[in-house]
Order: sequence, then structure tokens, then C-alpha cells
Amino acid sequence: MDGGAIAFRHGEAGDEISLTLARIPEGWFLMGCAEGQDNEKPVHRVWIDEFRLGIFQVTNADYAHFVRATGAASPPFCSDPALNLPDQPVTGVSWFEADKYCKWLADETGHKFRLPTEAEWERAARGGREGALFPWGDASPQSLPDYTERCAGHWKHGPEPVGHGKANGYGLYNTCDNVHEWCGDWYSPEYYAVSPECNPRGPETGARRSSRGGSWRHHIKVSRCAARSSIPPEFQYADYGFRVACGMQSQTSEIILKK
Repeated sequence: MDGGAIAFRHGEAGDEISLTLARIPEGWFLMGCAEGQDNEKPVHRVWIDEFRLGIFQVTNADYAHFVRATGAASPPFCSDPALNLPDQPVTGVSWFEADKYCKWLADETGHKFRLPTEAEWERAARGGREGALFPWGDASPQSLPDYTERCAGHWKHGPEPVGHGKANGYGLYNTCDNVHEWCGDWYSPEYYAVSPECNPRGPETGARRSSRGGSWRHHIKVSRCAARSSIPPEFQYADYGFRVACGMQSQTSEIILKK
């Protein structure tokens, strides 16, 4: 594990959440893509404070633990054999439910878990490759050796279990594929023209919440790092999931759970 990563477990053996958070270092990066859609322009310089991000998308097993602990509603696709494997990313979770999961995890651990901002997500997805179109560089997804096999397998009927493929430079998996990931921001296609330089968090209000990453349901299943998407926060789609972020600055190797 990377020296900046943090791992912890929550719950009893056999009924636990096991989460590893990658350290995303502070720094400047160029957000957006000049060759992308209009909502990815203008390319602009952004500073992001150090934070940590789950190396995997939240799984069905993790979310089931939250459901049992809180009495929250089960996801709408929890009985679908194409979508309900324990190590697949949880899908059909609205933005509100993803936000509640993060708040529950924060209450359980004493640390400020939340959804990542769009800017944090894009910096993390690039894996330290400034200006790269994809986490691995500029080569097209179709040129990768495992792309055809993955599209013919889990990506044909649903997302694959988390952790498949190669991790990016920060140790994150599936940042631009598998399922769309909710972000904390409200969405505006014109936001980049007025975005602050330091730690932008999106507009104050809106009708849609931002999301990032590719989707198993789409013909083109792997998105660019800068590609933006959004839907109303109450929607529950079979290709929408999330991963957790944490802005903590702790240097400890383990998160101690509150009793």
C-alpha cells in the first residue's frame, strides 16, 4: 500500500466495510479540456488541497452494511443478478442516498467523509498526469489490451467488480469506467468561466448534481478525465454509483472507529 494511504475496517468479521483511501497531494492542475465539450471550457488553473479518496467505488457489500445499520432503503437493483454481486459497485443510489452514506460513515468514524468535488475528482482521476485525456495517458481505451474482453463480459450486462483493470498513478481503480460517480457539486455548464482558483465547489444552487466517470451502459464505456455529466439528484440509475472522499490531514495509518 502507498505510504500516504489509509486503510480501515468497520463492523464485525464477515460483516464489515474495508476501505482504503489514497492520498491525493495538494497542488495546481489544469482543469477542463480544450478539445472537449463546451461545458469543459475554458481550461483553467485550479488549486486543490490535499485530500483522500477511496481507491474503489463503494460496493454492494459496503452499502448493505449501511442499510443494515441504519434501516435505510435497499437500492432498487439489489435483486438483479447482473447488478447485485457483493464486490460490484452499488448502483441505483440517488445523490441524497450517497450523501447520507457519507454522513453515516463520518458519524461512525469521527472523520469528515463526503462526496468529492468535481475538481477533486478530476485531479484524482488524472493520477498525476497533467493534461492527460485518460488516467493512463492519451491512448484510446480501445487500444488497451483488456478493453475488448471487459466489454464482452461484465460491461455487457452490468458493471464489473471493483478493482479490475490497472490503477492510476494515485492507486485509484475504475476512475473513468464502470459506473458514473456522484460528486458533491451542483452542476452548471457555465461554471468554469466563474470558478474560483482554489478548491472550487460548484454553484451555490442548481437543478442537477454533477457526476463523473464512464458507464457500463454506454456504447463508449470509458470517459475522458475531463468529461462532465449530471442528472437530477433524486434519480436512481443502474449505472450511477459513488466513491467517498475525506479532507482529513491525519498521518495515522488507521482510522479508529468511535464506539
